[in-house]
Amino acid sequence: MIYIISIYIFCRVYKYIKSDKRGWGFSSVVERLPNKHKALGSVPSSKKKEKKKKSDDRETDTASESSYQLRRYKKSPSSLTNLSSSSGMTSLSSASGSVMSVYSGDFGNLEVKGSVQFAIDYVESLKELHVFVAQCKDLAAADAKKQRSDPYVKTYLLPDKGKMGKKKTLVVKKTLNPVYNEILRYKIERQVLKTQKLNLSVWHRDTFKRNSFLGEVELDLETWDWDSKQNKQLKWYPLKRKTAPVALETENRGEMKLALQYVPEPSPGKKLPTTGEVHIWVKECLDLPLLRGSHLNSFVKCTILPDTSRKSRQKTRAVGKTSNPVFNHTMVYDGFRPEDLMEACVELTVWDHYKLTNQFLGGLRIGFGTGKSYGTEVDWMDSTSEEAALWEKMVNSPNTWVEAMLPLRMLLIAKISK
Repeated sequence: MIYIISIYIFCRVYKYIKSDKRGWGFSSVVERLPNKHKALGSVPSSKKKEKKKKSDDRETDTASESSYQLRRYKKSPSSLTNLSSSSGMTSLSSASGSVMSVYSGDFGNLEVKGSVQFAIDYVESLKELHVFVAQCKDLAAADAKKQRSDPYVKTYLLPDKGKMGKKKTLVVKKTLNPVYNEILRYKIERQVLKTQKLNLSVWHRDTFKRNSFLGEVELDLETWDWDSKQNKQLKWYPLKRKTAPVALETENRGEMKLALQYVPEPSPGKKLPTTGEVHIWVKECLDLPLLRGSHLNSFVKCTILPDTSRKSRQKTRAVGKTSNPVFNHTMVYDGFRPEDLMEACVELTVWDHYKLTNQFLGGLRIGFGTGKSYGTEVDWMDSTSEEAALWEKMVNSPNTWVEAMLPLRMLLIAKISK
C-alpha cells in the first residue's frame, strides 16, 4: 500500500514540474523575487541620476558620483585638473564643450624665433572661416645637435578652444622651414567671429609625441575687415612668445541669479555630520550677449571641481529667444565632507546652443579662490571676491539658502573627462 502511494505522489509531482513552464533553477527564483530585490545588483546607487519636480516647480537634478570623485582626489592630489598643464582638450564650441589652456601639453622650453606665412578669409556661401597656412621659416631647432625640428601648426578660435575648435596641419619632419599649403576650416557664423581671436601656434612633435612650443600669432577678429582684398593675401607674421591666458575680455557678459545651500547629513550615533549635500539653485540670467541676433538658446552647465567626470556634470534645460532666461533649476551634489568644502569649486557656465554646436557665453567659479586644492596649485581655484563671498556665506550658514546676483566672466574651463 505504501509503495502504491509513493508512486502516486511521484507521478503528481512529475506532472506539476512539466506543467511549470519556468521550471526550476536560479532563474526561476529570481523571477519570483519582488522587483526591489531584483534591482539590487543592476545599477549602483552612486551611479544613479534623478530628475524630479520640487513643490515650488523647481527642476532638480541629483548626482551622487561627485562624492566618490572628491574623495579620490583627496588621496591623489596629482590627479587634480590644472588648466595650464593637463593634456587634451574639449571644445567650447562643441556639443559637449569645455576648454583648457592653449599651451596644454607643452614639453620643453625652446627659444621662439622665425615666422609663419598664412592668410584668412570668410566664405559667406559656406558659412566658414578659412585659414590658409602656407609655410614657416627659420624656426627654432628642437634637435640642437642636428639643427632640425618636426613642426606643425595648430589653430584655435579664442576663447573657445577645444577638440572641435582645434585644427592642425600635418607634421613636416626634419626641417626648420616647413611648407604646408593647407586650409583649416571653421564652421561658424560671421557675427560670432566678432567675439573671437584667432590663435595660430607652431609646435614641434618628437618621437614620443611630446609637443614643444615654437611660437604663436594672435589676430583680433572683432574689427577685422573681411572685405579688404589686402587682408586676404598671404602675409608673413613673426612668431611671438606665449601670451598669458589673461583675459580674456572683461566686457559685459551678463549676470546670473543663483542660490546655494549646504545640507549636512547627520550620522547615527555621531554628534557631527560626516557628509552633506551642496544644493545649487540656478534661478535666471540677465543681459546675456546676443551672438546671433535675437536667436539665443541658452542653458547652464555645472561641474564641481576637481571632479571633471561627465557623470557628475549636470545642466539645465535650454531656454530660447531671450537674453534673460529663467531656469529655476536646482542641482544637488552629495558626499561633501566639511573639509571638501575648503577644496572644491562650483563651475557654472552659460552656453548658447545652435544646431550641433554650443557657444560659450560666460561663467562663474564659486569657491574660496585660494589657488590650491588638496595641497596642489590649480588654475581653476580663481574665484572673484564676490564669488568667494557667496561660497563662504554658504559654508557658514548650513541648511540656509544664500542668494546672489553675480556677473558672468570669461573662463578657461577644465577638460571634461570620461
